[in-house]
Amino acid sequence: MLEIGLGLGADSEQIIRRGGIWSGIDLTPESIDRITRRFSLRNLPYERLEVGSVCDLPFGQNTFDIVFAHGVLHHVPEIGKTQAEICRVLKPSGQLIVMLYAKYSLNYLVSIYILRRLALILLYLCGFKPKGIIGQHLENARRLGLFNYLRMKNFIHRNTDGPLNPYSKVYNLGEVRKDFTNFQIVKTHKEFMHASPLPVSRLPFAHLMGWHLWVHMVSNKKT
Repeated sequence: MLEIGLGLGADSEQIIRRGGIWSGIDLTPESIDRITRRFSLRNLPYERLEVGSVCDLPFGQNTFDIVFAHGVLHHVPEIGKTQAEICRVLKPSGQLIVMLYAKYSLNYLVSIYILRRLALILLYLCGFKPKGIIGQHLENARRLGLFNYLRMKNFIHRNTDGPLNPYSKVYNLGEVRKDFTNFQIVKTHKEFMHASPLPVSRLPFAHLMGWHLWVHMVSNKKT
């Protein structure tokens, strides 16, 4: 299997420990160095570990049974090209397993769409100049113009993985089907009850309003 976007390698390690024949790719050399050291210290076997872009995967066609991406593909603007590349390296009827940010979630519909925008308006109009994450949001608003920054096509990018995050997209199943045209959805579920700054982590509604939308797809590529 191929994992796209490696982070600290926690998922990678668990996949290998459960018997996966694993290869990985990440855009940054730092991540590759970190994962290489992690695997070396833990004596974990793997096939390939590459620096590269998901838009141009350095693997041959029909190479993998499974491609796995946890919280990566919603940060890729060129998703059409990306999903075609993933389809290329998958074997016919290969699986794509992804975690995407969920549009129908408490985090998007309440926290990001309403509360954070209202809070930013109040802080901006009151002239506060805090530091840290909130200060960076206010700097973004001053630079782009408050109401331009608050438009969801701009605001969403800065409210998933920090105010300097360049691109994010949130998904419902219709948008998954639209963006992943080389695949067919097999099953989905939601996890992770999250809506910062609201204390919702213990609410039992993650399967309905969770922030993480897990989608299992199969390639529609013919043999």
